[in-house]
Formats: sequence, C-alpha cells, structure tokens
Amino acid sequence: MARFTLKKQCCCARRGEFETVHGTVQTPAFMNVATCGAIKGAVSALDLKEIKCQVQLCNTYHLHLRPGDENVKALGGIHKFTRWNGPILTDSGGFQVFSLAKLRNIKEEGVTFASHIDGHKIFMGPEESMKIQSNLGSTIAMAFDECIENPAEYGYTKSSCERTYRWLVRCKNETARLNALEGTVNPDQLLFGINQGSTYKDLRTDHMKKISELDLPGYAIGGLAVGESTEEMYDIIETVEPFMPKDRPRYLMGVGTPANILESVRRGIDLFDCVMPSRNARHAHVFTWEGCRNMFNAKYALDEAPIDPECGCPVCRNFSRAYIRHLFKSEEMLAMRLAVLHNLYFYNHLTERIREALDSDSFEEFYKHHIEALGRRI
Repeated sequence: MARFTLKKQCCCARRGEFETVHGTVQTPAFMNVATCGAIKGAVSALDLKEIKCQVQLCNTYHLHLRPGDENVKALGGIHKFTRWNGPILTDSGGFQVFSLAKLRNIKEEGVTFASHIDGHKIFMGPEESMKIQSNLGSTIAMAFDECIENPAEYGYTKSSCERTYRWLVRCKNETARLNALEGTVNPDQLLFGINQGSTYKDLRTDHMKKISELDLPGYAIGGLAVGESTEEMYDIIETVEPFMPKDRPRYLMGVGTPANILESVRRGIDLFDCVMPSRNARHAHVFTWEGCRNMFNAKYALDEAPIDPECGCPVCRNFSRAYIRHLFKSEEMLAMRLAVLHNLYFYNHLTERIREALDSDSFEEFYKHHIEALGRRI
C-alpha cells in the first residue's frame, strides 16, 4: 500500500500526502534521524509524537553491525524494537560504506569493506542491503548506491551512475522477491531509487530519466551536501526536478539547515533528513525563528526567557535559557536532551508551518518573511 497525492502546488513547491502501511505522511516533512534506532541525545521513540515527528529514519549499516538485523527481525522488526509505530525509512548503508570505511573495494557485485568498529571484513551489495532492510521491516527501504564526494572526475562519475542504475534494478528485483516470502516482517516495504551524478547536469538528468522509468514508489536526490557549494546544490535540484515523477514523493538526502529546507521546498522537494538539528543541539546550538543561538553565550546566564518565545515545544514551555546554559556549563546530560528535543520540534514545526502556508496559498510570503532570519546566527 502506497499512494502519493499532490494536493496543491505553488510554482515548484508541493503540498502532498503520502499514504503508507504504517501511516500517512503530510508533506513537506522532515524525517528525524535515529541512526541506531534512537535519536542521539537521550530521545526515545516515545518522545517523538510530542515533538510532531512523522517519520523516523534508521540506518542499515549501523543496525547490521549492532545489534544485527537478524536479531531485530527475531524481535519483531524495527517498529516493535524501537516502539515507534509510524513510518520508518532505512538508509541503504551506501553512504556509510563510502564515508566510514577507510579500505573498500568496489566491484559490480557490491563493495567489500572493513567495519569501522572492529575492522572485520563485510561485503554489501544490492541484495545484501535489501535483505538487511527486509529483516528490519522498515516502511521505506533506500536503494544501495554509490555516493561519491564532490568534486568528482566526470568519467568516474559517469561509470558510477551506470553502476548505481544496474544496482537499482537488482534492488527492485530483490525487494519484490523478499516481500513475497513467507515470514517477511513487512511485505509492503517500499523501495525508493536514488539519483546520482555529482554536480554534472547532464549525468544528473540522464540518470533521473533512467531511474524514473523503473516506476518506483519514490525517488531521492543523493550525493549532495558532500562538498559542493549551496548554490551548486540548489542548481542541481532545479536541474533534476523537472524529470522527477510528479506523482511520487521526492526526497533530498542529508539536507540540511532550516534555510536549506525552505529553499529546497521552493524547488519541489517533499522529504528531508539531516543529523544537523540533533548534532548542533548536543553542542548547544539551538534553532529559533530569529536565527541560531549558542547557549554557551554568557548573555544567557540570567535570561529567564525560553529558547524561542515563538516556540511551543515542551522545553520552551518549561525551561529558561539561563537553566539550559547552566546545564551545558555543568555538562549535565539533560542539557543535550532538552536542546535536541527543541531542535527537532523546531524542524518538525517548520515543515508544519510550510504546509500551512501552502494550504493557504501564502507560501511565497512565508518564504520572504523567514528566509533571512532562518539563516542568521544570533
């Protein structure tokens, strides 16, 4: 079961609804990153509803290593394991293979690499990634692809795109086979394809045209925010967007700041994920409608105001800037938890307000009013 309904459009910005077996996602939406089955910063699945989370994202590579995807399957799948009952997207593990593994050997079959934990050799290809994700039982499985750093040499990028396409065909066939097996955790698991091509417009366009012919439930733009400028990233989104199926959700992987999200929605993107809100929060950087605050700043020592007076999150309803600064200065674990809860609420509320602006035909006014402040450091 999967259906994407495009409810409204403002130029390229899209207001949609994505129905899945684990619930309906209102888009644009931010997916909260729980890499190992938990949000870093002592936030559990039970906290996510209160901070307006719609989708949890978990990582194939990390869960394969610990606790093991076979163990997760034996425990009833990733939903039962984490106690999150909404949609879950699992990343294929491809990005981690190429970013964490110091030694790797790429062949047509897949990639042999050393675990970043203990160095033992692992082989992962399209079939292996799909099997791991099937064991996890996620709502959405991402295709296994090669993510290359920018800038990249044209010839290598072209051959990489061609191999990623061949891998995607194998992912599609394996997903269909696994979904049909008796005892599969989620027989309705959806496969999203990933567009690659570095910053080469012709490669990006050709690759998007080819993968769209496979008629998948959704499509992602990968390989951005990995070394290119923000302007190049926006340029690639604008290049690829016309060739992305209109009736499928569009996912920009690993992006980004609040301003990145607003700019990318304006260019036709529906789904986002990024570790930035939780990572920045753990280092005392919190997002507000006025810009980003550093809670270590001495000016907050006696400040009784909430992190953001416009915010309705449980943290802003109950705690002051002075208290949160004190927690960070005292190295209390609660500091990270509160800051992470606030930042994730902010991201989820941001996309909620974007949806409301699209619903009321006021997206351009919303964009113009907030874009400068969202990128500001206070």
